[in-house]
Amino acid sequence: MADVTTPAATRPHEKYDRLIAVARKHPPTAAAVCHPCDAVSLESAVEAAKFGLMKPILVGPPARVRDVAQKGGLDISAFELVESAHSHDSAAKAVELIRAGRAEALMKGSLHTDELMGAAVSRDKGIRTGRRISHCFVMDVPGHPDALIISDAAVNIAPTLEDKVDIVQNAIDLAHALGSAEVRVAILSAMETVNPKVSSTIEAAALCKMADRGQITGAVLDGPLALDNAISPDAAAIKHIVSPVAGRANVLIVPDLEAGNMLAKSLSFLAGADAAGIVLGTRVPIILTSRADSLLTRLASCAVAVLVAAARRAQEMALAKSAV
Repeated sequence: MADVTTPAATRPHEKYDRLIAVARKHPPTAAAVCHPCDAVSLESAVEAAKFGLMKPILVGPPARVRDVAQKGGLDISAFELVESAHSHDSAAKAVELIRAGRAEALMKGSLHTDELMGAAVSRDKGIRTGRRISHCFVMDVPGHPDALIISDAAVNIAPTLEDKVDIVQNAIDLAHALGSAEVRVAILSAMETVNPKVSSTIEAAALCKMADRGQITGAVLDGPLALDNAISPDAAAIKHIVSPVAGRANVLIVPDLEAGNMLAKSLSFLAGADAAGIVLGTRVPIILTSRADSLLTRLASCAVAVLVAAARRAQEMALAKSAV
């Protein structure tokens, strides 16, 4: 693995370097690692612990986990190992660790995302909040000055306007947790004008007005915006779009999952971007990594979870002080 502490000038993904460096300033976050029964997921937990990002609690069949560790030369002797019978049992027990207050993050191992999320969203035994659950990619695009948050490209298939309010707010809160001084949200569509025949343009305009009325907070919003005039100052200038967001967006809200998935994968496979993934709207951040992710990307996903958990602790402390 390349050294993620290498100076930014010699690395193509310096934004992830900075993200990991900031996360390492916080104490390691206790994380329930659900069913780490393959080399990639177990390595992710081990490396995150080595970097001081996480304190893993492994949840899985002990014989399988130890066999993977032995074959991969991974030392898990310092980690707690919670026994489970199979992947569904792993998901239930990992979520229970969250409910018991023993972990502040949930990390996907070698089980299907649906299994993990099914346990997380269970109405009786899950970790729901009042917010709509949504996914964010934090993308490190080579040559682009800022990390880009893209939502939602993995959870909400065809979100309603009501869903999008929470999707936007989750993304804004994430941007603040990552240390963004100014959060600039572009609500994307295929065009930058409101067209009654294109519902995403109408919803974009409504979301911006909701932000004006304080129904969405913590950021400046603009939309509808096409992708080019959301991220390119030149494209925005050509279209004569005068806006604090146009050409400078650091959060991109897509119309639906299909658009978001294609956007994220286009950046990954055509522009060489890395995509750290996190699920928000639950009691704790959920780290969703892919077996195809580089180790740096998996560590970046862990770093995002660390910063989200730290922001939530700070918020809870502030609320506790105000209640006294």
